[in-house]
Amino acid sequence: MTTKKRILVTGGAGFLGSHLCERLVADGHDVICLDNFFTSQKANVVHLLDLPNFELIRHDVTMPIWLEVDQIYNLACPAAPGHYQFNPIKTMKTSVVGAINMLGMARRCRARILQASTSEVYGDPEVHPQPESYRGCVNPIGPRACYDEGKRAAETLFMDYHRMNKIDIRIVRIFNT
Repeated sequence: MTTKKRILVTGGAGFLGSHLCERLVADGHDVICLDNFFTSQKANVVHLLDLPNFELIRHDVTMPIWLEVDQIYNLACPAAPGHYQFNPIKTMKTSVVGAINMLGMARRCRARILQASTSEVYGDPEVHPQPESYRGCVNPIGPRACYDEGKRAAETLFMDYHRMNKIDIRIVRIFNT
């Protein structure tokens, strides 16, 4: 039996986030779904709204928020090229400022935090398949850079918070969801 935790899922109304919220709620955890609905749908989590261990907050991760949590899953960021290129500055801010805000919360609460990164951190890889040690071949000024570089910067922040503040972090590089 797992211990009941208070868990924050940023981007919780998106495709991956909503499925994660469902699983965590089913496992008996208290789940806070945080989403600004820029690319997600409230319909993805509407079936969870009446459950006593689920809470939905409309909020943008680029703005500070004060919550008390045990774990954070940072999934907030437009992921499809049409979405993240629509407003590339917002995309970069979501990855970087969102990571800073969530890492600050993790530090304050001593919460474990997971960063949903992407295979795009490898750019146009020259090695196939890519081992985790591969640093990639990224164009930092191309039209996709807002997403690629935002996720790379978020990974850097996660590692620096881990090294400097002993934050319990996880980084997953998701491929082809």
